[in-house]
Amino acid sequence: MESSNLVATNTPSLSAIAPAWHTVVVLLAVFGLSFAGARSNSMPFVATHKRVGGYILVMVVEWAIVAFIAYGLRSRGVRVRDLVAGRWTRALDFLRDLGLAIAFLIISGVILNGLQHLLKAHPNAAIRNLFPHGPAEIAVYLLMCATAGFCEELIFRGYLQRQFAAMSGMVGGIVLQGIAFGLGHGYQGWKYMLMIAVFGILFGLMAQWRKSLRPGMIAHFVQDGAGGLLGPRFMR
Repeated sequence: MESSNLVATNTPSLSAIAPAWHTVVVLLAVFGLSFAGARSNSMPFVATHKRVGGYILVMVVEWAIVAFIAYGLRSRGVRVRDLVAGRWTRALDFLRDLGLAIAFLIISGVILNGLQHLLKAHPNAAIRNLFPHGPAEIAVYLLMCATAGFCEELIFRGYLQRQFAAMSGMVGGIVLQGIAFGLGHGYQGWKYMLMIAVFGILFGLMAQWRKSLRPGMIAHFVQDGAGGLLGPRFMR
């Protein structure tokens, strides 16, 4: 039977899934990278390396954070797959989550476009410099988007949302992880950070509703991938 919990059924729904010190380290890593990006006015590593090298380093760091999270989860008997939750036992299961991801992107797109218009936000040079050019860059960029889809949803909606919920309740967990998500994108400027925080809260609501990170992972990949491929044409 498909699991209906974000973690194993023998784990209380609002219990911490890792020690507090572990969460502090994860947040320091996320915010440290964001601060570095804000200072250099670029996505971390992309400014100091060619795009392909920067993309690869971003993937290495995100997987390293996920590995550290997996290490912390073991002390509470929780597995990464428990945070992802959900199950694809037939093609229809995947198609259902794909449909939910697309619907989510349409609804959230309307909300974020309205917020962007209200804030008069425009992509900065750091965002435009992130876009890939040429087949090699596009291929590695899409791998980075797939990594971000899995790793960032696990970090923010899987891990931090549960940890914050253990401290402040489910609503607090959803809001706080969204704020952390926005603060983790310092290179995009404060207006986009605010929009990304709202986006993160919407992702958190979907994860809580579906009791699974799978639709959000798909939506995250599609959003980042489409943004990078279509951005050079529409973000001028």
